[in-house]
Amino acid sequence: MMRSLYTAASGMYAEQTYLDTIAHNLANVNTTSYKKTQIEFQDLIYQTIQAANSHRNLGVVVPTEMRMGHGVKPVAIEKVHSQGTPTQTSNPLDIAIEGEGFFRIVRGDNTFAYTRDGNFKRSSDGEIVTSDGFHLDPPIVVPDDTLDLNITADGAVLARLADEVDYEEIGQIDLVRFTNPAGLKPIGRNLYLETSSSGPPIEGQPTVEEFGSLAQGYLEASNVQVVEEMVQMISAQRAYEVNSKAIKTADTMLQTANNLKH
Repeated sequence: MMRSLYTAASGMYAEQTYLDTIAHNLANVNTTSYKKTQIEFQDLIYQTIQAANSHRNLGVVVPTEMRMGHGVKPVAIEKVHSQGTPTQTSNPLDIAIEGEGFFRIVRGDNTFAYTRDGNFKRSSDGEIVTSDGFHLDPPIVVPDDTLDLNITADGAVLARLADEVDYEEIGQIDLVRFTNPAGLKPIGRNLYLETSSSGPPIEGQPTVEEFGSLAQGYLEASNVQVVEEMVQMISAQRAYEVNSKAIKTADTMLQTANNLKH
């Protein structure tokens, strides 16, 4: 069987996977703090048909080798943690991270997860939670008689209570960063989990050392560039078509050879 059939088929599978990642990015173009995914490819094993410096008839030495490749495969699909554009909402509990860092969240099973989605809410007991009801860590409770809430760039949460003129600090928002954020495991709901590849979490205060600052009344938009994704979609489509034509051409050649008569 002609190896071109399998080689071209591997190309079609790779481009199909590429298109799947593009579709996922486009589907999340309006998802708060979404980080686009990027696919990586590698060529497959090579078969040595003729080695370099091999001898032919009459003692002639061949100066170059002859190797035949066997296609392509996807090897990695990773998150690109570049900064998304801050979008103003004027909601006092919307917080965008400008720079490096993640919010630490306590899930329902008391395990930690990490997110850059700062679309926070107040629970029935006044605690700051995510849209899914997961608690921010460390926990911050906003008093019921709070008239105004101010969150500074360095994470201090200040509240002006009823019958009070000055603001009172009611909590501190800390951030967490990772040596390799691309190694975090996305689990949906804009959440990530720590892995051995990401390294352990490094906790710190916003604006200190390598941590970013907080912007109250803003949300970080998706970092997906629609035009870029559309160009990549066209590229994937054309590559898929070319590989399918290679299969058709190989099939025609096999059909011609099969119809040869002695």
